[in-house]
Formats: sequence, structure tokens, C-alpha cells
Amino acid sequence: MRARHLSTYGVSVKAAVCREFAAPLVIEDVELANPGPGEVQISLRASAVCHSDITYADGGWGGQIPAVYGHEAAGIVTEVGAGVTRVVAGAPVVVTLVRSCGTCANCARQLSVSCEASFALDAQTPLRDAHGNALLQGMRTGAFAEAVVVHESQIVGLPPGVPFDSAALLACGVITGFGAVTRTAHMPRGSTVAVVGCGGVGLNAVQAASLEGAEQVIAIDTSAAKGDAAISFGATHAINAMTTEPVEAVRDLTCGRGVDFVFVTVGAKSAFDQSYAMLAKGGAVVLVGMPANGALTSFDPGELANNSQRLLGSKMGAANIAVDIQRLVSLYQQGKIKLDELISGKFALADINEAMDGVRRGEALRNVIVFP
Repeated sequence: MRARHLSTYGVSVKAAVCREFAAPLVIEDVELANPGPGEVQISLRASAVCHSDITYADGGWGGQIPAVYGHEAAGIVTEVGAGVTRVVAGAPVVVTLVRSCGTCANCARQLSVSCEASFALDAQTPLRDAHGNALLQGMRTGAFAEAVVVHESQIVGLPPGVPFDSAALLACGVITGFGAVTRTAHMPRGSTVAVVGCGGVGLNAVQAASLEGAEQVIAIDTSAAKGDAAISFGATHAINAMTTEPVEAVRDLTCGRGVDFVFVTVGAKSAFDQSYAMLAKGGAVVLVGMPANGALTSFDPGELANNSQRLLGSKMGAANIAVDIQRLVSLYQQGKIKLDELISGKFALADINEAMDGVRRGEALRNVIVFP
């Protein structure tokens, strides 16, 4: 991991730096590079805390440190690099981790979340600390900071009047939950659905399934409060996995048949293990949640084949961010989907460890860091 040449650094910002896994983040003054060709600098107004950031900060996925995590953000463009055509300074934008070239084999197949290209920002981090040492740009964004430099493919413009704190959620949790239903599963109207996990991603799978015309949307979580939230987001039933055996409950609610789709939106091994038993013949398990390294699950391949069932992976909901975020903003402006209600708390950057702890304890849907 290399930092850019000294002459490319021009702005000092505060950031929450991870210097030790499973330890509190440290607020530091760091140097942020000027944007290079095809890159954009954004002054952030909001950055949400996603479970993926926490898994990285806790060491669950390994990786390099010191690092600045955060990847679900929104703000205002302050400077653009040479050749940038998508946006101009002063534009409000959503900032995502999805960096794509638009021309590789996966991009051509509308799988931009799995772009195969390499970028200058992949080789040279735009962040360094006060001593000139390189800091990893976590999840290609580094949004636990007052400003970021990202490739122009990572941003989507916002219409005026959309709150930055709500808009930030579109960058990951919302598009992941919606895309799992609409893009990965291509869920037909009238389907029966179980959503395992009712956090920020799960609730968006719930409201996507409801909006797309599912006959039953069964929400499963270990928190009664999150089950109640799922009902408000469109679930027809909520199962508390702490007091009710979820597989039996799903079978009972579907007259023994099981559901057409199971969306596993948490990274718990038990959730993956139980999902196959909830599935109807011809159905699909959609794996959305990302467990820590080393977590394995098992299934009977003969039974899966005999029942014409499928396992589908869904990274970032297979989203096309330019199309999907604009559609979701429109639905939000029409009052057809909820965003504001996903926010459990708003925190200053100085209080980021408190915000992350609330998510770790399962108390929050999304906590958001807001910048003045």
C-alpha cells in the first residue's frame, strides 16, 4: 500500500483511523490527496455505520491497517480531476464503494459490482497520516472522514432537497436489500418470502418484496423491536427467533410448503444453516449477509437438485448504482419507500465508537455520522 507523492496532497481532514483490530477508532488529522484523472473529491455531510465496517474494524476479514473505513456516504463535490464528466463541483452526491470501468466482461453483463478492472486508487491510497505514512482507504471509500477522494464511477448525483443522512443509506444498505429482491432473485409478484435479519439491509429486502407484490413477507430476527420495524416496512408476519423456532413457524405460515425465496441478510452461520429448511420446492436461498472469514455452511446437494432449488449469492444486490439509486430516490420522494425511518441515531465523528457499539449490540438499524 503506497501513499501518493507529497505534491498531490492538499487538504487536511479529520478521520476515524483503525490502528488495531477490535480496538476503538482514533480521531486524527489526516492528509487527503487531490483528485487524479477520473477522480472526485467530496466533502461529506453524512456517513452511515454498516456491519461490514464493523467486521473489518474488528478483524473479522483481516486486511491491512492502519485504515479508514466507512463506505455508505453522501456529500457535496468540491473538486474534480482531469477527464471527469459525470459531475461538477458543488453537486450533491451519494458515495458508494462500487468502483467500475463500464467496459470489462462483468460490467458489460450489468455486474458492475464485480468489475474486473484495476484503478489508480487501488494501487495508491489517497490517505496518509500526520507522519506521512499511508492509510488504507477502507472498502475503496474511507468515509469515516470529513472528505473522500473516489473514482467518478462511485458517485451518483442527488436531486435538491434529499437529506444527506437519508441519502447516505442508499450507498449500501438500501441498494443491497432492494437489489437482492429485484435484481438477484428477480422475485415474481405473488411470491412468498422469508427475510432472515431485520437490520438495515433486511428491512430493505422486506420493503422491496412488499413493493414488488409478494403475497407473504415473513421477517425473522432475534429482536422483537426489529420485528416490529419489519411490520412497519411491509412484512406480513414477524417471527422472534429467540422465542419461536423459525423453520417451524415459516412452515406453519405457508401450510407446510415453505417459501419461494429466503433472503439471508445477516452473517450468522445459524441463519445460513436454517435457511435451506425454510425453502419450498423450486425456491431459492439468496445469500446477502457476509460472515467473518472461516464461517462455513452445508446443505444436501441431492435434495437441492431433486427439489429444483437454487443458491444465489448477492453482492451489493447486484446493483447498477446509476440506475438503482435514482429509482430509489424517486420512490422515496413519492413516499413509496422509507429511508428516514432507517436511522436510529445521529452522531458526530468524535462519537463514532459509540455509534459502532450501538450497531454491534443490535440496538440500531443504521447509526449515521453527520458532519457540520
